[in-house]
Parts: sequence; C-alpha cells; structure tokens
Amino acid sequence: MIAPETLNRWQSALPFWISFLLVPLAWFAATTGGWSLILVPLTTWWAFAILDQLTGLNTENADPQTPDGQLSWYIRLTQLWVPIQFLTLFGLIWYATHSTHLSSLEKVALFFGVGVITGTIGINYSHELMHQKSRVERTLGDILLAMVLYSHFRSEHLLVHHRYVGTPRDPVTARYNEGFHRFYPRVLIQCLRSAFKAERDMLARKGLPWTSLRNPFFRYWALQAGMILLAFMLGGFGGVLLFLVQAGVAIWQLELVNYVEHYGLTRKHLGDGKYETVQPRHSWNAAHKASNWLLINLQRHSDHHYKPDRRFPLLQNHTEENAPQLPYGYPVMTVAAMIPPLWRRVMNPRVRSWRRHYYPEITDWLDYNKARHPMPR
Repeated sequence: MIAPETLNRWQSALPFWISFLLVPLAWFAATTGGWSLILVPLTTWWAFAILDQLTGLNTENADPQTPDGQLSWYIRLTQLWVPIQFLTLFGLIWYATHSTHLSSLEKVALFFGVGVITGTIGINYSHELMHQKSRVERTLGDILLAMVLYSHFRSEHLLVHHRYVGTPRDPVTARYNEGFHRFYPRVLIQCLRSAFKAERDMLARKGLPWTSLRNPFFRYWALQAGMILLAFMLGGFGGVLLFLVQAGVAIWQLELVNYVEHYGLTRKHLGDGKYETVQPRHSWNAAHKASNWLLINLQRHSDHHYKPDRRFPLLQNHTEENAPQLPYGYPVMTVAAMIPPLWRRVMNPRVRSWRRHYYPEITDWLDYNKARHPMPR
C-alpha cells in the first residue's frame, strides 16, 4: 500500500507527466517535416508498447483514502494540460497554414499526429476532469472535449455509460464478435443520440423542455463553434480542415479505447430488465506500467467503473481473480483492434474463459452476444 505521504512527493507523480514530452515532439515534427512526422504516433503507439515490456507490471496500490490535499502534483497535471493543449493545437494551426516548407500531405500527416495527442492524452485527461466535483475541473474537461468536437462524450459517459455499462442500453460496450469496423459507426450515431436523450429526460423530470438553457448541449455547441471559429481566424479554411483532421483522429482514438475496455463483457440479466451491480469483472484490467503512466491509470478501468469517483492515482489494480486481464497495454491492444481476425484470435478465447469463470450457470450466451435482453429499468 502506497502511503499518502509518499503520494504527496513530486517524485511519485513525475512519471505521469511523461505525456508533456509529446508537445515538443509535435513542434519538432512541424518545423522539420518529412520523416519526423511519424514520430508522434510512433512514440505513442510503439515506444510505449516496448517500454511496457521493459518496465513490466505495476501491481502496487495507493491508499484509496488519500485526500486531495496530498495529490496536488497529480491534480496539477490534468489541469495544466488544458492550456498546453490549447496553445499547441492552435499554435500549430497558425504555424502550418503560414509555413511554406510543409506540403499539403505533410500538413495532414502533422495533424494526424496532433489528433493522436488530443485523443490519447486530451480526451483521456478530460475523462479524469469530468468525473470530479469541482466545477472548474469539469469546465476544463469541457474545453478539452470541445477541441475535438466531441463534447457530448461527457453526458454520454456520466449519464449512460457508467449507469448502463454491460447492458443493451450502453452503446459503448462492444459486443462479442463485433469487429471495431462495425462498432465504430454504431457508437458514433448511438452515443450522440443516447447523450442527448439522457439530458432531455433529466430536464423533463424537472419540468423543463430540452430547449432550456440548462441543457448542456447549448454549452457544448457554443464551445465547439468557438473552436472552429478560432481555427478559421488563425488559418482560414485550411486551418479549419486541419482542425477537423485532428478532431477525427482524436475521436477514432477514443472509440478504439472504448472498444477495448469492455469487449464481450456483460452484466448478468436477472429478469424483468434488472441487471447485476457493476463489478470489477465488467471491465478489462491492464497493469502495464509505462502505458499507465502515459494514460494516467486508465487501464485500471475495472476499478474506475467500480469506484468512479476515485482520482487516477488512487485507482486500484485488480488481480485475475477479480477482474479479467488484457495480455498487453492499450497501445498494443488498440492496434490489434484494427485487425479483426487478430483481435478475435487474441480476445475471444479470453471472453469465453471469463464467462466460464464468473458465470458457469449461463449456458446460452446468444442473447448477450446480440444485446437482445430487455433494456434496463
């Protein structure tokens, strides 16, 4: 157990600040062009996959009762990223549209890499921020999501995904044998609809129409429009196009991770639209040290769903007895998800083993595979 006084030291938090190294790497790629444009995706995907093999697993757990006052270096990390990403994204839009040494293809490649950063790091940090009680932190999370035109993720994640994960009502729970190429267009449509419906229904319970200014979608749309307008002011239509490229890549990165996190894992249907309580076994866990530094413990996803209010340094690692384990960290698993035959070969046997371990009494999984059980009440 890592003691609170140990967490309070800046040295303990330092490995999680590694994501900030991607910012100068992006600027190096922008100023150099050519071969350097592959550095950001290569570092994010492959370098951390190698580092995972070198650093091994981290199964240590921090004291979950550690107060925020002793987590200041971790909290500053996610908060400081917001202005850093804002300046990096829009600074690069201005630079790329006013430079002559980059071809059109190189500019697109550059903002592909920027999208890897704003998706892998930015959306992940927004996820941490949106779960906090502080209005300031939630607003910072909204700003990060607006930079990738995916503001509704906050509503969908908090009001739908956490409540209905592992049931037919959660679009983000990837179904057994559902390839990513089918999953991706489905969630793009269903998550937007379910997020809007969740906010509309919440307003209706308060006697308010969806057009009420208390509907956060108006804030989402205003922030996103502001981001697009700023991209236009800095780089014209070319700036908007580059902004859209990075946003599209960021969304793709997010949904790849969503696909991995719950693939094939379902909550047991108890009858009449009732489902068992969410447990650590309903999310895949990964204890790989280096990628958890990069992703601020997102791979301890089993504990996040079990205790959503825990800040990332306090998330607990669960053993194989309590939660299913991924064979590799997210950098490797998300690449595998893009190759359905490889993904099924690696993951389908693990899903079947999970079913035998936790639910030996269930012999027919067809309705779970097809999400045909009743919607949860």
